[in-house]
Amino acid sequence: MTMRSVGDGKAEFYELLPGREHVTVIEPRANPFRLDLRELWNYRDLVLLLVRRDFVAQYKQTILGPAWHIIQPLLTTLMFTIVFGKIARLPTDGLPPFLFYMAGTVIWTYFANVFTATTGTFAHNAHIFGKVYFPRLVMPLATLVSRLIAFAIQFAVFLGILAYFAVTDAAVQPNLWVLLTPVLLMMMAAIGLGGGLIVAAFTTRYRDLVVLVSFGVQLLMFATPIIYPLSSLPARWQFWASLNPIAPVVEAFRYAYLGQGTLSVGMLLLSALVVVLILSAGVVLFNTAERTFVDTV
Repeated sequence: MTMRSVGDGKAEFYELLPGREHVTVIEPRANPFRLDLRELWNYRDLVLLLVRRDFVAQYKQTILGPAWHIIQPLLTTLMFTIVFGKIARLPTDGLPPFLFYMAGTVIWTYFANVFTATTGTFAHNAHIFGKVYFPRLVMPLATLVSRLIAFAIQFAVFLGILAYFAVTDAAVQPNLWVLLTPVLLMMMAAIGLGGGLIVAAFTTRYRDLVVLVSFGVQLLMFATPIIYPLSSLPARWQFWASLNPIAPVVEAFRYAYLGQGTLSVGMLLLSALVVVLILSAGVVLFNTAERTFVDTV
């Protein structure tokens, strides 16, 4: 492959292939609102390679390896059951506490993992961004997919526990709303990705924001009906709590699989609108930051 400058900040890469010449033109991204989906699709092999790298590196030189995907939600759910179910005695809409907390934990963990990992996109990949060209959105997209593998494992464990309770406890009643699962998952992925891109863009100038992310995620969890049902809040507060775009998604997920919860189609649609706005803002800020990121390293 050869490269030559063509002026105006552009560069052309020539790759001689059998029978044809492949040309890749790299130019400054003048419009931050532009999202080149075709270019991202052309780099799908790189996305899959990064997904494999993240998954392998995350559990390299560990004793239990991917088993942590199962152990972590089980331990978290057990802790919630003891602290909030047995000691604090928070209501669970008449559902078994362990199942109630695990339903919220599984879908929340996916959002939290995507959001947390995406915020470090620039900070963790500065050594790569300054040397090799590829669409920078490839990195957060790879993060999203790799965390989806962890979610699939945890979701399978949740379904196994759900099947046990469905046989032994009549209060658990899965329904046709389970068909909405892909939509709910995409909403959680989009808000995690969008929010992470917004923070990542600001970390190019304010590096200490990365330190605040884990603390902020913990606070956000308590503002989301993970350890309590939305119905346990006073009526005047339920609407305001529903404005948290994650809250209607968690409640809809619980209602679909457990048969109990506050399912509001209107709030889900409002949540979807907010998610689109957050994702759009994240892409714009990310595209803006990537143009000057190397200069600030």
